[in-house]
This record gives sequence, structure tokens and C-alpha cells, in this order.
Amino acid sequence: MDKKYDTLNPMQKKAVLHTEGPLLILAGAGSGKTRVLTHRIAYLIEEEHVSPWNILAITFTNKAAKEMRERVDNLIGSGSEDIWVSTFHSTCVRILRRHIDKIGYDRYFTIYDTDDQKKLIRECMKQLNIDPKQFKEKSILGSISSAKDKLLSPKQFEKQAYDYRDQVVSKVYTMYQERLKKNNALDFDDLLVKTVELFKLCPDVLSYYQEKFKYIMVDEYQDTNHVQYIFVGLLASKYRNLCVVGDDDQSIYRFRGADIKNILDFEKDFSNAMVIKLEQNYRSTKNILDAANQVISNNYSRKNKTLFTDNEEGDLINYRHLQNEHAEAEFIASEIINGIETEKKEFKDFAVLYRTNAQSRVIEERFIINNIPYKIVGGTSFYQRKEIKDILAYLKTINNSIDDIAVKRIINVPRRGIGQTTINKVENYAYNNDVNFFNALCQVSEIPNMTRSAKKVESFTNFIRTLRVEMKSMTLVELTNEVIERTGYVKELEAEGTEDAFGRIDNIGELISKLTEYENNVEEPTLNGFLEEVALIADIDNYNEESNVVILMTMHSAKGLEFPWVFISGMEDGLFPSYMSISSGEMEDVEEERRLCYVGITRAKQKLYLLGTRSRMVRGMTQYNQVSRFINEINKDLFSEHTDLVEEASSSINNKNSFRKNSHTFLKTNPYAVRNNIKKMPAPSSFTLNYEVSELVKHGKFGIGEVLDIKPAGADYEVTVNFPSAGVKKLMARLANLKKA
Repeated sequence: MDKKYDTLNPMQKKAVLHTEGPLLILAGAGSGKTRVLTHRIAYLIEEEHVSPWNILAITFTNKAAKEMRERVDNLIGSGSEDIWVSTFHSTCVRILRRHIDKIGYDRYFTIYDTDDQKKLIRECMKQLNIDPKQFKEKSILGSISSAKDKLLSPKQFEKQAYDYRDQVVSKVYTMYQERLKKNNALDFDDLLVKTVELFKLCPDVLSYYQEKFKYIMVDEYQDTNHVQYIFVGLLASKYRNLCVVGDDDQSIYRFRGADIKNILDFEKDFSNAMVIKLEQNYRSTKNILDAANQVISNNYSRKNKTLFTDNEEGDLINYRHLQNEHAEAEFIASEIINGIETEKKEFKDFAVLYRTNAQSRVIEERFIINNIPYKIVGGTSFYQRKEIKDILAYLKTINNSIDDIAVKRIINVPRRGIGQTTINKVENYAYNNDVNFFNALCQVSEIPNMTRSAKKVESFTNFIRTLRVEMKSMTLVELTNEVIERTGYVKELEAEGTEDAFGRIDNIGELISKLTEYENNVEEPTLNGFLEEVALIADIDNYNEESNVVILMTMHSAKGLEFPWVFISGMEDGLFPSYMSISSGEMEDVEEERRLCYVGITRAKQKLYLLGTRSRMVRGMTQYNQVSRFINEINKDLFSEHTDLVEEASSSINNKNSFRKNSHTFLKTNPYAVRNNIKKMPAPSSFTLNYEVSELVKHGKFGIGEVLDIKPAGADYEVTVNFPSAGVKKLMARLANLKKA
């Protein structure tokens, strides 16, 4: 056996050498999971003689896939290019490009981003006469996405649409999906949904990929949703050589449909599964890890594990309870300046994390005043900027004129005298004659009352058709330059002459650089391949670790990253955890927030700052929040000399009889594993319930439901209730304020 496997710690090595059958690797934060996955791939090929093309490794971000690919290439060398290392979406695109014609689509389908989806939703709502003031497109799109996560087709959704809102969503969903099909387009959810549909409708295709991928590895398994769970299950059902890596304590994407049960119930889904825990952390100091362990131990639904490290004890945690958000921002700026001047740090060594994007404004202003360079991760991404979307829409139209959204975006950009009245007439003609929008444009001479604008429309369609022919003898860079030159897009920006316009020109130049890079690095570059690559890029993939700037981002965006010094802003109840999670009364909501806090804490390598304020301006009003319960879940001996502030804050909370939930503090000394295995705890003595199992109770949000179960949970009760309107919910009695009905 190669000596490189001797560099692994005992549990890492055990995970690498276990190659047959289902395997669950519970990988704590900073425990070297990517190292384990890449060495496991190398071991399969070098020692078990598995063919590289029989291995599939799935990650969640392009950044993670790129890192894994580079490490695998370095470990294995020749032959590693045959291993599929990619995201869920990229994997599915690759499968669909080859087989989607079997379920009625063209292989040159377009991938819609969120902006494209919203435009299509707006069009559907307009056609269905749905009031956009009463029903928001973002909300409807969220409901459709949630339905797709659950693999509910429009017809299935319609059958369970009981209330008026769901019936409206059902109508939009049906038309939205029809229009996507007509445009030969898929949204991001469809990439997975259609792959699962393909596997179920075409057993021969599924069998091919089951034979191809005899060894499957899935990273960040705790973040998988239902459709991803089904996709992985179908692929792995034949050989069962499925290795999933994840950390239930870092499951923070429930709002996107992630289901923590996928990792908690892995042993139920795959009998005889081996479970290996990676608990040695290589990232953080002991004090930071102790704080993280103490916070997360208050969660009820989790696997039992405790991170440890051989790293030094490190600095105590710096907690500050400041006057307001301006004082908080000023403190962050001063600490960064001090770190650079006295400890020789660089700007890239610092990260400021927050719960909501709105918190960044005051921090940005203070950084500008102090000349601190920064970058926000999670703002408007490069590919969402208007000028970039415009040029890409031209390329999409040349590549696939069936895509109505792309055609409509650029038909009058730059302005060529084709107004909304003309577009409406073409739309009506397309609808009445069952043709796509571009084909309707090509038939403009047959549309009544179009004499004045017909020549302008014909000029546009001829331009697209001409480039479609000429592109066969052009590189992608040449094609894009032709689009820019012939449309006069950049000339119009130059004529505008503003700083913003020149910034947009620079962005277009950056797009040309991206095209050049793509053509230089891909063996057979195609316009379709480039558009596909761009569509699958997430904002976090654009984060450059070498840029010497302070990073500002939400804690959701920070997952998977690490920084020497980390500031967590807004440690206040009502902000973090959020008011919604506290007021819902659902234990799962606060536990998700606690996992988010755990993720934030474990991003820090050397120094951690936890910051809160006594008052904060929210939506134009001064809001007074209590100190975050997460602060009070950390032993005060882990804080630096500012522990008096913690005591002061705790006293203030107790005096105000706050909602602070101490119900899980017993788990600090009793960190049991999964909920089903938790021992019976003594019943709370602080209050009693006036209802029992089988009786009806009333909840402020969910209405009336039947009590299915009651369990003691520290200083509270966990009550399981079946609400006809919302399904089965597990609630904390004290927080949910349940009343006997």
C-alpha cells in the first residue's frame, strides 16, 4: 500500500479503506473530509483496481468540485480525467444532454436562471389574469420550486391544491411548465427532476448509469433535498457502493428544501451501513471548538459527536455587547486595522459574517471611511448584471431561438424601434398559431397592422439568422465581438460617457476574457457548452481566496470556507436566532438557527469575535433586542476579559422574563445521539400542560390540531400535533403557547 495513506489519522484511514457497501462518514467541521474523499478515490483505483470511469463523486458547488478534481488529479495522475467529479446539477446536465430526447426535449435545451424564471412566471400570471399585487411572483416561484423538490408534477400538485392560493399556484405551475417545454428550457430544479423522470421512464438508461457508476460518493449529504435523495438512491440501488459524507450539525438549508432526515436516517435506508465519525478538527483552536461544541450540544435532533483538536488552546473568544450597529461596525473596523498594524495580518485574513444581507450596509460605510477594502459575497453576481445578461441573451438566441425569454430580452436592446405594442402583437400571434416567439417574428409579414415595424423586426431576425450561419467559421470570442460590434452595444455605452457605463464596458471585457479562458481550457469548445458552464456558476464560485480584501457574507454563504479571524455580527435574539424561528414555536426552526451559529463559529481558525448590540435600526425603527441565546449557551470562562458584559446581558434577559429557551441545556452534559435514542428525562416541574394525547389544541399559526405525543424535553415539553392545514409538527409547548381547544 502506498505510503500516502499513512498520513491519514486512524478514522480517516478507516473511511478510505472501507470500499464495499454503504458508508456514512460523519465529518465534523474542519475534519479533512475532502482529503478523505480524494484518498478514497485514489485507493479504489490504485489498490482495488476499480476503473476510473466507474467512479462518480458529487459535490454541491463548482468551487468544491474544482478543488476535489485538482486533488484527485494530483493523487492519481493519468486516468483521473475519466472520473466524474461534479455538482448535482452538472452531473444531471451531462446525462440529459445525451438522453433527454427520450422524454420529449431537444438536447440543445436552455437552462433558465432565476431572472429568466421570474420573467416567465410574470408572463404566465399576465396571461392568467392573476393580480401581481395579490400574488407575488417570488412566492409563486418558491412554491413551484418546493413542489419540484418533492417531485410533484403540475397534475399531482393540482390534486392536493385545497385552498385558493394553492389553486392559483397550480394554474401558474401548469402553464409555466408548458411554456418551459415549448421554449425547450429547463430551470435548475428541472435538471434533477427530469433526470429522475428519465431514469424512471427509461430503465435502460438507468441500468447504463448503474453499471457505469459502481462506486458513488456524495459530499455534503446533509444538504440534499428529496429529489437529490431519490436520484442518488436510484443510481446506487444496484451495487449499493454508496459513500455519503456530511455533518448533520451543518445542515442549514431547510429553507431550500434540504432534509436533515436524509443523513439522520441513512442507516435505515441502507441496511448494514458502516458509520465512521471524523471528529478531529485541523482548522480551529481548542477554545473556538469548545464554544462550537457547547452551542451545538443544545440541539435535540443530531448524531452524537464532539470535535477535538491537537491545535493550541488559542485566544479566548471576544464577546462585545455594543450600543448600536454603528458602534458594532466601528469596533470591527478598529480591530481589523489593529490586526494589520500590530499582528501583521492581511485584509484577506478577516471575514465578517451576519445573519441577513441588510446588516452589511453600516459595516460597508464604516469600511469606506477607514479605507478598508472589502468584497461582498452574495451580492449581485457577475452573470446577473444587465450588460452580461444582454450579451448572453444574444448568444442564447443564436444558439437556441426557441428560448422566448432570451429573444424578448434583446429584441429592442440596444433600441431598434421595436416597442411593447409590437411585442404584444407578436406574442398574441405566437400564442394563437402555436409557434415560438422567434418563429412568429420571422412571420411578421403575416401579422396584421405591423407595417411600420415589420422592417425593423425583419432586420433583427435576419441578423440572428446570419450570425447563426457565420458562427460555424468563427471562434466564440469572434462571434461575441461580432454581436457587440453589429448591435452597437458598446458604442451606445461609450456615448453615454458615465462612470457606470464605462464600468459596464469593463464587465463586457471581462466576459470576453471568460470566453477566451473557456476556449483555451476546453478540448472541444462549443457555444452550448459555454452557456451551460455559465448557467451553472454560483456566486460563491467567484470567491477568490487570494484577493486581499475583507470578506463580508451571510453565514449561509460562508459554509465550506475558513478564515484566520472571524467576526459574527448581530448576536441578538430576534435577529440571530431570527424572530420567525423563535415565534414559530417549532423546535426545528431554532435548531436550524443553532446549526447556522455552529457553522459561523467553526469558520474561525485563530480568533473569533461574537458581537451584539443593545439597539439596532430595523426598517427605519429602533429595535431593542435581547442577547442571543447562543451567547448564553457558551461557558463564560471561554470569553475574554469582557465576560462582565455577558453576565450583564444574561441578568437583563432574566429580569425581562424573555423567551430565551433553556430547554436543551441538559444536553450539554447528556449529548445523546438521534432523537429516537434519547433516554426519558424527568418531566419539567416549572409548568404543567392542560391538555393530553388525543385532545385538540389550538396554535396561533397552524390552527386546531390533534395531539399525537407528548415528551419531556428539559424545562419544556415536545408536543407532536397533527394539524389538518399544515401536517404533523413537533413543537415546544412553552414557545408554541398551545391552548386546549
